[in-house]
Amino acid sequence: MAAAARLRGVAHRTPVVTSRTLDARVGARVFLKCENLQRMGAFKFRGAYNRIAQLDAAERARGVVAFSSGNHAQGVALAAQLLGVFATIVMPEDAPASKLAATREYGAEVILYDRNTMNRGAIAERLAAERGAVLVPPYDDTAIVAGQGTVALELLEDVPDLDVLLVCTGGGGLLAGSALAATALRPGIAVFGVEPAAGDDFAQSFARGERVEIPVPDTIADGQRTTSPGELTFPIVKRLCAGIVTARDEDLCEAMRFAFERLKLVVEPSGACALAALLAGTVGVAGSRVGVILSGGNVDAERYAEFIAPKAVHSG
Repeated sequence: MAAAARLRGVAHRTPVVTSRTLDARVGARVFLKCENLQRMGAFKFRGAYNRIAQLDAAERARGVVAFSSGNHAQGVALAAQLLGVFATIVMPEDAPASKLAATREYGAEVILYDRNTMNRGAIAERLAAERGAVLVPPYDDTAIVAGQGTVALELLEDVPDLDVLLVCTGGGGLLAGSALAATALRPGIAVFGVEPAAGDDFAQSFARGERVEIPVPDTIADGQRTTSPGELTFPIVKRLCAGIVTARDEDLCEAMRFAFERLKLVVEPSGACALAALLAGTVGVAGSRVGVILSGGNVDAERYAEFIAPKAVHSG
C-alpha cells in the first residue's frame, strides 16, 4: 500500500511482543504490537507523516495546523519538522506536560484552549483560514486513516493468522485504518475497538448505528477524551468491526502495571486500553490468536507512578 511505502525507513517498524504469563492469564496466544515504541511514542506519527508528505510545495510553504490532546500534536510536529514544514498545534490547557513539552521541542507553535468551554476544531479551522495553512485533522482524513492502518498491516505481516484484533480507539483513525488493513489481509478476523468506559461515544454509536455525541469524558485516558466518532471513520468501523467494548479507568491502571511489571513496557492510559479489555475478559478470546495494539507510551513520570501504584485512587 502507498502509505506503507511512504513510511518505510521513516516510521519505526515496531516490535511484536509475546508473554507466556499473559497467554496463561487470558487463555489465548497474544501478540502485542508496540506502538509505544514508535517515533514520538505513539502510532500517530504514521498518519501525520503520511498526510504531510503528500502536500505540494506551495502547501508546505504555507504550513499546517492541527488540534490534539497530545499524541497527534507530537506526530504532526515531528512529521512537519522532518519535512521542513511549520506547524501550529491547538492543544488543551490540561494536556500532559510531557506532551506539551515534546510538541514544542519538535518546533511547533502551541496554542492552548479550554477543552470544556472551547471548540478545538473551530479554533484550528480559524487559524488555518487566517494563515492559509493546511488543516491536518487527527482522524477524519483518508491519508491519516491510511497511515494509521499500517500498524495492523505490519502486525498481520508478522503474525498472519490472527483470529481477533483489539484496537484502542478515540476518534477512530487507528481503528478504521486497522480494520481496513486487517480484514483485507485476514478475511474473517474479528476487530474490536476499545475505549474508556467514561467515554463510550463509539460504543453508543455502534449500538445505535449512528454517530452519538457525549460530553467531554472524565477519564485518565487523555488521548481518548473524544465526544463523538469521526464522520469518516465511523462508517468504516460500523461496516468492518465486530464490536466496541470499554475499559474502566481502574482496568487501564491494571494494564499499565502489568505491562510495566511483566513486559517491561511503559504504556500510557490511552495506549493500554486494548490490553485492559483483554485482561478484564471483556472480549471472549479463549483458544484464539489475538493481536493487541499498544497505541502509545507518552505519559508524565509522576502521573505514571500514580497510575501503576497498587490500589491507588485515580481521577481523570
